[in-house]
Amino acid sequence: MTPRRALLLAPLATPLAIPALAQQSEWRPNRPITLIVPFAAGSGTDAVARILAQMLSQEMGGATITVDNRAGANGTIAARAVMQSPPDGHTLFVTTNTTHAANPWLLRRMDYDPINDFTPISRLGNYVFWLTVGPEVPARNLREFLALAKARPGQISYASGNGTGIVAGATIARMGGVDMLHVPYRSTPPAITDVLAGRVHSIVVDLTPSLGHVRDGRLRALGVTSAQRSALIPDAPTLSEEGLTGFDLLSFAVLLGPARMAPEVTSAFASAMRRVGAKPEYRSRLAEVGFDGMTSTPDEVGAFIRQQIAAWGEMIRGAGIEPE
Repeated sequence: MTPRRALLLAPLATPLAIPALAQQSEWRPNRPITLIVPFAAGSGTDAVARILAQMLSQEMGGATITVDNRAGANGTIAARAVMQSPPDGHTLFVTTNTTHAANPWLLRRMDYDPINDFTPISRLGNYVFWLTVGPEVPARNLREFLALAKARPGQISYASGNGTGIVAGATIARMGGVDMLHVPYRSTPPAITDVLAGRVHSIVVDLTPSLGHVRDGRLRALGVTSAQRSALIPDAPTLSEEGLTGFDLLSFAVLLGPARMAPEVTSAFASAMRRVGAKPEYRSRLAEVGFDGMTSTPDEVGAFIRQQIAAWGEMIRGAGIEPE
């Protein structure tokens, strides 16, 4: 090749070389990555985390990614574990509105700051929650359930295994003008077990652990908590349609790291999440467990969490829930 021809071709070769160089220089983990989850195995968040671990591994050079369930204390055990981990990209947090929107209003004291103690990476998507009742409850719809609760003040109970269940149950009682008994659990699976056994009357729960029970008739669904019907279960009415006009509760999941994670580490995970989100398999696999998958930029998820903290504060104050 003549020097002149090489000079003419050089500008064309440079853009092709830059992506390859960038790809080679992108941060990669040097040991297994742990996804800490604030709820027990069998919960909706656990199912989402396990799907994410497999798909994210493929985009992180085949890195080993494991799920570590740290249930209890309304997610604060897991939140503290992530907060105290080295910000080197080997410990991440798959968490929800419980730790990052509800807890600031539900807990009198928190050992973590949902904004300053974490590094935003990506939104993961939204859960579909619905009010369900056990087989011993005669109500066939929301109106009948509220009528039963009015006839038996303080005797009809609702279980909760997370912040969403706590706030949704209290809001249903307030908007429905009824007095119901709250029965809290460390996580959703044992709460559902007691509803199925008739020890508790109802639970606001996500699709993952409950859809099979609804389909086989062991739980009866009375309405979803979102303002609009879910595309995943389009035949299920909303609680707003069923009489609690304006009821709208958004339950979400996000991917975070400890605070002060290096920009190149955050960027590597954000880039990997964009590639995961571009795969049709991402949404389809999550839809199978009752979760509406999506991704976002780190800046977008940071702004979203701030907005949701304000929104959940308004709902919790409106429900008359006092911090504990």
